Amino acid sequence: MDTSGYGNDNYESLHNAASDDELVDIIAGATLDFSITDDVPPLDPEYSLGHDAYTNGKTGNTKLMDLLDEPVPGVGTYEDFNTIDWVREKSKDRDRHREITSKSKLSTPALLESISDAFSGWLLMLLIGLWSGALAGGIDILAHWLTDLKEGLCLSGFWYDHEHCCWGSNETTFQERDKCPEWQSWAELLGGSSVGASAYIVDYLMFIIWALLFAFLAVILVRAFAPYACGSGIPEIKTILSGFIIRGYLGKWTLIIKTVTLVLAVSSGLSLGKEGPLVHVACCCANILCHLFTKYRKNEAKRREVLSAAAAVGVSVAFGAPIGGVLFSLEEVSYYFPLKTLWRSFFAALVAAFTLRSINPFGNSRLVLFYVEFHTPWHMVELVPFVLLGIFGGLWGAIFIRANIAWCRRRKNTCLGRYPVLEVLVVTGATALLSFPNSYTRMSGSELISELFNDCSLLDSSQLCGYISSPDNRSDSGLLSATSDRPLGPTAYSNTIPDRPAGPDVYTALWQLALALVFKMLITVVTFGMKVPSGLFIPSMAVGAIAGRLLGVGMEQLALNHHDSAIFKSWCSPGADCITPGLYAMVGAAACLGGVTRMTISLVVIMFELTGGLEYIVPLMAATMTSKWVADAFGREGIYEAHIRLNGYPFLEPKEEYGSKALAQDVMRPRRSDPPLAVLTQEGMSVGEVEAMVADTDYSGFPVVVCQESQRLVGFILRRDLVISLENARQRQEGVVSASLVFFTDHVPAQPTSGPPAVKLRGILDLSPFTVTDHTPMEITVDIFRKLGLRQSLVTHNGRLLGIITKKDVLKHMAQMANRDPDSILFN
Repeated sequence: MDTSGYGNDNYESLHNAASDDELVDIIAGATLDFSITDDVPPLDPEYSLGHDAYTNGKTGNTKLMDLLDEPVPGVGTYEDFNTIDWVREKSKDRDRHREITSKSKLSTPALLESISDAFSGWLLMLLIGLWSGALAGGIDILAHWLTDLKEGLCLSGFWYDHEHCCWGSNETTFQERDKCPEWQSWAELLGGSSVGASAYIVDYLMFIIWALLFAFLAVILVRAFAPYACGSGIPEIKTILSGFIIRGYLGKWTLIIKTVTLVLAVSSGLSLGKEGPLVHVACCCANILCHLFTKYRKNEAKRREVLSAAAAVGVSVAFGAPIGGVLFSLEEVSYYFPLKTLWRSFFAALVAAFTLRSINPFGNSRLVLFYVEFHTPWHMVELVPFVLLGIFGGLWGAIFIRANIAWCRRRKNTCLGRYPVLEVLVVTGATALLSFPNSYTRMSGSELISELFNDCSLLDSSQLCGYISSPDNRSDSGLLSATSDRPLGPTAYSNTIPDRPAGPDVYTALWQLALALVFKMLITVVTFGMKVPSGLFIPSMAVGAIAGRLLGVGMEQLALNHHDSAIFKSWCSPGADCITPGLYAMVGAAACLGGVTRMTISLVVIMFELTGGLEYIVPLMAATMTSKWVADAFGREGIYEAHIRLNGYPFLEPKEEYGSKALAQDVMRPRRSDPPLAVLTQEGMSVGEVEAMVADTDYSGFPVVVCQESQRLVGFILRRDLVISLENARQRQEGVVSASLVFFTDHVPAQPTSGPPAVKLRGILDLSPFTVTDHTPMEITVDIFRKLGLRQSLVTHNGRLLGIITKKDVLKHMAQMANRDPDSILFN
């Protein structure tokens, strides 16, 4: 049971505070019992000694000591890097709820307080949605402006990005509607010319300089003010929602620095996205707002319900997908998700989406940048290439996870990890140097995905739309194609352009996209995990969208040149626009994101909310499931679970299967070679003996037995509560010395008048600790730890205490069963 290196054995200090009846109710129907409560648990960095004293689940007014009527500050709270006691927290909230309900029948003010308490959860959701939506809108606007700042400046107002700068110009042309006199590149501003080798070099250098400046500011701010602001944040959010405490991770400084540096990191051109970090930002907002409501500030379990809703808000504002956000929180992030949290998540995501829509950061009156409208239905034959995209996504996901984890492990174990600023600058410089020559890597990830999703129409000027008009359909109207001087035929006036043989521009674009695909796949491996805010959604979607567009154009040209073959003859007539390359890009993006994260249902919903492509759910489902099956064949962990394991977080993965036939006695401590289990007796020990035992051990809690000989279990007491209570007794109870006896019984025997007074600690003793017998299968024990969120379980035989199984013991045992290093479970 040695737990050195575990931060005061934080994982083993679980303490159950529910009565036997309540515990049975929790096991039989946790959702029904928990729904009695109104809100969510705490995680705040500043949450400390102001907590109410812990009271037993059977009574709401037990006293710490007979001589003290007020609660002792600090009793019932948790230390940093500790796991909360879900059963105790829910028991405390039920007691609070019963007290408020009983008082509401006595007076009008108490009734109003009860109504206020009932509506506080909805008010909190409203505030979270408003704040998160406003921050997301500001991040989008600033990121677009800074991204365009790398290429030039608007003379009519430096605060305008490229698109908004040219909106009001009357001198734009159809072929070059992104060029206007008001917007000038850095070559024009500094050299007076936009053409020639010197102008290209000036633009190239300014692009690299701005990228390095943005990345440098991002990593310096993270390193100096909020180290927790780096990375995606989703692995840590998952760990926190499972009951782990990381103080400061959701604090105000983390929120401020994450928001600012996220804009800088995205604008630097690194292969990262803002979607994952926005989940972290939304959870920071929720955690800070929880301080306004007592029941969330003082209850760690209820605050985690709020954080689950906040995770849904983060995805809602990141993609403009409120329903997908709720499903993402339920499927991917949350550990405990009762029905009440589902309703509140939906409401908070709705408010956040409405707020973002009101800000209109993209200027298109839509929630997202990727909105597309496809006018050609898909055919059953196309399921084959869709499944191929799923296979590609699964292979890419499995390869990426292994490569990224290997690189991150190398960063942790070598000198590379000691120079995070240099690493960020080197990767940023390499990214800018290699991405500028290729227009598809120079643009931001969101713009790239938007261009790949869109189908070609009359108004598209992309190289991907450089098709050759059929000579038979040429018109004398003089209307020109998007990227050449060829006149378009009469069919060009429709939404799409049928019978499209690829021109030189399309083949040039395909080569550039192929190079961009290789570049994105390689650079994303080393980018994700650096000490700047970095999301993985956009880079993964970009890889899949490029692969999908390449396959889509290939299928399109195949159908055009072989429309008489058996494959296309029945559904693709000559001159018809049968294939939609943009749809293939959308399916490929979903496949690659699914392969990396292993999301399924939430991913499909996010994709059709993201694009408006409700008609294409079946292709998305086929590709997503294929991607998950293929990726799972190489390893069942998604990227977030892999990073949780890499960092050694104490997270019991609900999806992981347990197949060992071991029993509780095979995993419990002490082992045969270990020293005896450290226990307290319910009477007879002095204050000095108890303090000596605490000082000589690192355990987070101690079983209390009747006596050393019988080892009959009485209860369990937390180390933190024991230390605080003894210190309080010495300070507040007159005459308490080291020779004073400690009693955990209801009645203290009469003490000699000449001796020191006794200390009664019955009030902080958990009389109903969770226990299993020594022959309980570990398969059942692991399931109990998962379902109840236990920190430890005592092991008995015929009522006699044998040992203890902690959450760390379970994690180490499962690591051994998976042929992993059990010591990797130690969080540092």
